[in-house]
Amino acid sequence: MQDLFKTWLVETPIAHRGFHNDSCPENSLAAFKNAIAHGYAIELDVQMLSDDTVVVFHDESLSRMTGNDGYLKFLTKQDLPILKLKGSKESIPTLSETLKTIAGKAPIIIEIKNNSKVGKLEQKVIDELSQYKGEVAVASFNPMVLAYFKQHAPKILRGQLAGYLKNIKMKFFTRWGMKRMVLAKKVAGADFIMYEAKTLPNRFVRKFKKLPLLAWTVRSQEEYLNVVKYCDNVIFEGFEPKI
Repeated sequence: MQDLFKTWLVETPIAHRGFHNDSCPENSLAAFKNAIAHGYAIELDVQMLSDDTVVVFHDESLSRMTGNDGYLKFLTKQDLPILKLKGSKESIPTLSETLKTIAGKAPIIIEIKNNSKVGKLEQKVIDELSQYKGEVAVASFNPMVLAYFKQHAPKILRGQLAGYLKNIKMKFFTRWGMKRMVLAKKVAGADFIMYEAKTLPNRFVRKFKKLPLLAWTVRSQEEYLNVVKYCDNVIFEGFEPKI
């Protein structure tokens, strides 16, 4: 069995949505190229359009990143070129374009954004990754997403996302289970844990001490120095972590 404590998961800081800045918007090909140039691993988000195209984008709404009204799920691939990210020349990339751009030059964690029926998006990602030649893992807050990968693509590393998530509206029992990661072992078969940085250390992650722990999202050198003693790696943005 592979010792994940001796892999990129713990050795290479991970740039949240790529190494983005004012000229390289988050989850853009430019941000991924910038991460590669600086030697960082990459975390990115995927969702599916109305025509089943898998794209790299975080929000459900288009407004924050494109200035347009509407929702991502109603778009088709043909709509993507006209939507520019944060006033740049960058458009919303497809997962296919993203994999061709990264091309194994940096490890990737793909967060699967799926709170509905599991299967179609997950299988699309598996199909896209079937010919990919590079280090890659998937992650999700939804343990059923990870369970799908466990069953259909067990060789792809799986990360359970979790946290206290106090600012996000959700049902009590959903929050209770997410905080405690009650399905992470037996259902999701998690290979590593990604936990909310500002809540570390805590008693919920201690029972997973045999798995690598990644802290998200670290946004300053001060926060990095505070949390790095409690985790194995960080997912960061807005600065460059210095040990």
